[in-house]
Amino acid sequence: MSWVTFVLVVLGLIFLALIVYWQFIIAEGTYLGSWAVTWLYDWSAHVYERIKGFNVGDEQWFLGLPLARALAMIPAPLVLDVATGTGRLPRALLRQPAFEGRVIGLDLSRRMLREAVQRTAQFADRLTYIWQDAQELPFEDGTFDAVTCLEALEFMPDPHRVIVELIRVLRPGGVLLLTNRIGKDARFLPRRVFPRDEFELMLQETYPLEDVKVQVWQVDYDLAWGVKRGEPRGGSIRPLPDIMRCPHCGHRLGPALADSGNGANEAAYHCRGCRRVYPIAEDGVIEIAQPRRP
Repeated sequence: MSWVTFVLVVLGLIFLALIVYWQFIIAEGTYLGSWAVTWLYDWSAHVYERIKGFNVGDEQWFLGLPLARALAMIPAPLVLDVATGTGRLPRALLRQPAFEGRVIGLDLSRRMLREAVQRTAQFADRLTYIWQDAQELPFEDGTFDAVTCLEALEFMPDPHRVIVELIRVLRPGGVLLLTNRIGKDARFLPRRVFPRDEFELMLQETYPLEDVKVQVWQVDYDLAWGVKRGEPRGGSIRPLPDIMRCPHCGHRLGPALADSGNGANEAAYHCRGCRRVYPIAEDGVIEIAQPRRP
């Protein structure tokens, strides 16, 4: 092997290593598709909390308390946390004495949801977890008093589409809470993050939001608050069968007993249109992401 060939091989290996580092460490698989992001989070679910090192006091002070205050005038508010992970936001909110509502946590990583169920067992009577893609939220329009999505938009195939979905299921007058990735690594996430100086203006002009405020939150993230435009209406907890919709055909989902395939019946939701069956797993997670066909 000539020295020229050797140098080219070394440079090629270095380039390949940089690509792998970018895709799997910085971008967390987002440019490879949802399957890659989900696989990485499934793989790391059991150590995720240790890696992130969340501070309980900070979580309650900067997330739980301000959100509870924003919902203080709504009796028994209903909150949706998209990309809930291990239940970070539900824990911060449900620990607030002033919050008397209910939370639904949604994520596409099934193993992260399994961790969330274990870590939030004390709130099981006020908390429901759903396994589903954020790009197709299984709820009717104008359902929630608050919708949150933290440290996740940059890992979605189409962040704009997800924001549209978040706002769709938010009732007029409801609170939207988002994060935007900043910091040195943000430059390596094209089309997944928004320029810091343009983020607030984009939320105000592109989406039906008002009272938008973006604040410095962490080294790598800004926190954005907004209110959905329109005459405030509704509010408070509603039963799941009243708000859940089939992401495939849009019909209402109703509770039922479904044949598990081995002669036994299991709890599930079924679509009244396309008749798909969405099981409720043993850990209580509603598995929308992998329905059973009729």
